[in-house]
Amino acid sequence: MAIDLKRAHQDLWQWCREQGFAGYDPYDGLNSGWFQATPLNRSRLARLAWTQFHKRSPVNVRPLVRIPRERNAKGIALFALAALAEYRRSQTKEAEVEARELLDDLMWMRLKGFKGAAWGYNFDWQSRSFFAPRGTPTVVPTAFAARALCEAAEVLGHEEYLPFARTICDFILNDLNRSEETEGEVCFSYSPLDQTRVFNASLLAGETLARVGKLAGEPSLCEWAMRVARYAIRRQRADGSWAYGGDDYQSWADGFHTAFVLGSLSRIADACESARDDLQPALVRGYEFWQERFFLADGWPKYYPDRLYPADAHSAASAIVTLVELRGRIPGTMLLAEKIGQWAVGNLRDSRGYFHYQRRRFYTVRIPYMRWSQSWMAYGLARLLEGKSKK
Repeated sequence: MAIDLKRAHQDLWQWCREQGFAGYDPYDGLNSGWFQATPLNRSRLARLAWTQFHKRSPVNVRPLVRIPRERNAKGIALFALAALAEYRRSQTKEAEVEARELLDDLMWMRLKGFKGAAWGYNFDWQSRSFFAPRGTPTVVPTAFAARALCEAAEVLGHEEYLPFARTICDFILNDLNRSEETEGEVCFSYSPLDQTRVFNASLLAGETLARVGKLAGEPSLCEWAMRVARYAIRRQRADGSWAYGGDDYQSWADGFHTAFVLGSLSRIADACESARDDLQPALVRGYEFWQERFFLADGWPKYYPDRLYPADAHSAASAIVTLVELRGRIPGTMLLAEKIGQWAVGNLRDSRGYFHYQRRRFYTVRIPYMRWSQSWMAYGLARLLEGKSKK
């Protein structure tokens, strides 16, 4: 029996609203008051281990080590995108008010002191390559904020949201580092603090430049976006996949980062109309690899192409968003999106309305991460319902 996706979305939204859109995050371990008070706080290895302990634990011990529930800027951007999708579908005043309130919160959360508007995570973050203190602007939450503001400009009014979105391009072009190996290609860094070459992150920057450039009538921004797209396309593997990044230790491929790559390439192609034919072959090859290697026939979303577990709410929801985005460009994407939505609701949804983090081989991690799981599922289900309404 088909599951009522609309009811699942409504229950999830109600639960998130009751929490004030605030909660825990898989990567918020360094917000621990206990950890911050110890000398371990100054050790790179200790920061990595502490973060991974909380990310991998099937039990939520955050209250015991004084990690607070907080709002996350990327989560708020995703909730705003979900509200905008609901408004486009329903055209109700309630959906419009919800979207505007979340957009106001998002703009208030921007970081100051940079060339343009930018957002970061609400926790210290230690990666293998660099350390980003809480409040460091990073391109991923910034790009999703830009996506929300651009969609708001399209449906709620250019004057209110587009000028704010335009300043994000100044952050990308002036605060981020970039690799320019040829005149026609560029890769933007993850933050102003690093020199990494993370393909999905750079493409999110390119998507922002393309979308704002189209709305603002600035072709030069689209030219920047095409340089970003060319950089990523030239590094697509023979099987159609992309590694996470350009360094040897970044050679893996996973489902949701592949979804980000495909979604951003599609959005760049939509914004830069003259480049659509150039991007389509890479999109098709990437989609074929992703669709064949990351999903079972019943919609089960795999995190890695060669492993069944974990089945992750974030992977499911980001896949739905990308598949809805690709409709009309690649056949059959809405059918797969609905299968994934049905699977996620049937296998990861809690009776209280929120979604569990992951289904692992022998157990399910039921921690209700607000950014990682809830905001993404709210966005994914809202886009799926919107896409189905247009059939």
